[in-house]
Amino acid sequence: MKRLWYILLLAVAPWFSLSCEKENYVGENEVKLEFSVDTVAFDTLFTTIGSTTRQVKVYNRSNRDVVISSITLREGRQSPFRLNVDGDTSIVARNVEIMAGDSIFIFIQANLRYDTIHLLPFLVEDDILFGNGQRLPVSAWGRNAVYHRAPAGSWVHIIDCDHWDHTRPHIFLDTAAIDSTFTLTLNAGEELYFANDAMLLVWRDGRLVVNGTAQNPVLFSSVRHDGWYSFLPGQWQCVLFYNGSTGNVIDHAVVENGTGGLRAMYGAEVTVSNTVVRNMSDCGLIGQGSTVTGTNLLVYDCLTSLTVLDGGSYSFTGCTFADYWRYSTRDLQSVVLTNYILAGDGSLASTGDLVAANFTDCIIYGNYGQGEYLVVGVEGVQLNDSINHCLIKGGAWDEDPMFEDVENDNYRLQSGSPAAGIGYQYDN
Repeated sequence: MKRLWYILLLAVAPWFSLSCEKENYVGENEVKLEFSVDTVAFDTLFTTIGSTTRQVKVYNRSNRDVVISSITLREGRQSPFRLNVDGDTSIVARNVEIMAGDSIFIFIQANLRYDTIHLLPFLVEDDILFGNGQRLPVSAWGRNAVYHRAPAGSWVHIIDCDHWDHTRPHIFLDTAAIDSTFTLTLNAGEELYFANDAMLLVWRDGRLVVNGTAQNPVLFSSVRHDGWYSFLPGQWQCVLFYNGSTGNVIDHAVVENGTGGLRAMYGAEVTVSNTVVRNMSDCGLIGQGSTVTGTNLLVYDCLTSLTVLDGGSYSFTGCTFADYWRYSTRDLQSVVLTNYILAGDGSLASTGDLVAANFTDCIIYGNYGQGEYLVVGVEGVQLNDSINHCLIKGGAWDEDPMFEDVENDNYRLQSGSPAAGIGYQYDN
């Protein structure tokens, strides 16, 4: 008899357990899901270049478990968005279980298609549809661009300066060069974006002319600028003025998020004015045996130094060099003047005379503990610098310049600043 009861108990146990489990579930139409955002919105994206990943948390606030029969995009396979529903990357995720009081993650990426219609940013919209009838809007602003890629077997793309498109942003996927004897002229508001390790190279006898304005500067930036990429250093290389490139003019530009910012090599000549250089993982301005004239520049937040001048002739007037690098410890001053570089074997190699390095009405300040101005060189080679009415941390005139808010990159001077009237002058 006991054996019979045991057999009956084993027979009904699975049914009893299943019944208890089913009793804890509620129909999907009886549950209203909650979302961590009202809309999944992407920053402006370039067509054909994928986005960073956005995420949304989906909550089941009820005291009953629920199975959502489907989660998908309204546009299905035609959508420029893609979903990952708790690891399921199918076009339609089916029978998604969300326990009582629990949640799931949905990860969303976007890859917008290129078209030949839109010159201005355009809006792309879709919806995440849930089996219970709820929906969550998804949107992204897209932009078409002109893409520059080196041909197969080559490391450089030669820019066609005569047929440059001034109506769209330009994206450089590899190194691009302004060839000898050619001039690339950029007008107010033009935008150049660079992928990882890409750079703009101005060959010998080539020339770059930037004609921005205070309201519409020319932008040199990283191709990824959504979310935290908008201020991440080291995403591309630099604008490199090669040996013998002369007559280069940069007026009203913003150069950001790269490795070396603006770099002038032996014999190159560059005039830079009303320009901001920021967020570099190495240096903002580098001169090696070159000639650079800078007027009304704001250079800030670079890992190695803001400006390194190795031989050549330089003049800076009304500039602010402010390094409050916050991501790691800096090992060098903001402004470094030398007449040598380290050779590959570690020995010192002269870059030639530092004929002149003149600073007039400039501010050189930051968070480096040993001052922000360094002159160091080898004997037998000229090393000439001149300081005229400059506020310099560690210098003869060393006072807090009283910047408005360095944490938020505001280098305007507060009322009562001892540096009033010098340094970078903001255009109002």
